[in-house]
Amino acid sequence: MALPTMTYEIIEPGIALVMLNRPERLNAINLAMLDDFQKLFTMLSKDESVRVLILTGQGKGFCSGADLVEAADEKNAHHFADPYTYLAFIQERYSSLIKGLRDIPQPIIAAINGAAAGGGFCMALACDIRITSLEGYFVASFINISLSGGELGSSYLLPRLIGLSRAADILYSGRKVAAHEAETSGLVSAVVPQERLIETALGYARTMLAKSPGGLRLTKRVLDQNLEAPSLSAAMELENRNQALLVFSGDFAKMVKSFNVKD
Repeated sequence: MALPTMTYEIIEPGIALVMLNRPERLNAINLAMLDDFQKLFTMLSKDESVRVLILTGQGKGFCSGADLVEAADEKNAHHFADPYTYLAFIQERYSSLIKGLRDIPQPIIAAINGAAAGGGFCMALACDIRITSLEGYFVASFINISLSGGELGSSYLLPRLIGLSRAADILYSGRKVAAHEAETSGLVSAVVPQERLIETALGYARTMLAKSPGGLRLTKRVLDQNLEAPSLSAAMELENRNQALLVFSGDFAKMVKSFNVKD
């Protein structure tokens, strides 16, 4: 499958690596990249052999957000003809990227190798686990260009990850959040040297791969859906259904045997 704006490879059985490949623009998102992501999501939604996805960027940046240079090109002026046209052809297409990251069944590990700004910041938020190199940093840059800080799921995902007060600080200020602050706040799980970034992501992926396929997929689904659960009872209702399905999957009985107590 041709994906001009990114590379895709199976780096170990069950683990795929997606690397955004527009390093000359710090992997900024353009319409072609949005098309490539939709192709990728369609493939991954049907490919049960890929169980974990690692997402990173080529070169010095993870993703610098929307490609504003391309957006300002005269050939794209028709997308800005009126609010409805912009909503349909730009805004909703970008937001579908975030929804797509959440909807695919594979857990996603974001390996942040540099700037994760604007839409790139939101992509990182939409991943299941985030690790960063020492050079990695995050910027909710929307408010810096006179837009709302609430963009591409940031007002939903960020408070749930780090709390409302810290999220407000980041979204109102548009300031740079360096790697160690991101770790302290809970935005990322680990900070590692650049040369160890992918290997660290692989460590997380291998741990996941040791779990049952159904257990992994339904854990992503329950985490995602229960972000909006209206009550503890509603959350446990979905958990109960998932557990009932998995108890009879066959893997459960095999795993339980390994817990037999031995002298």
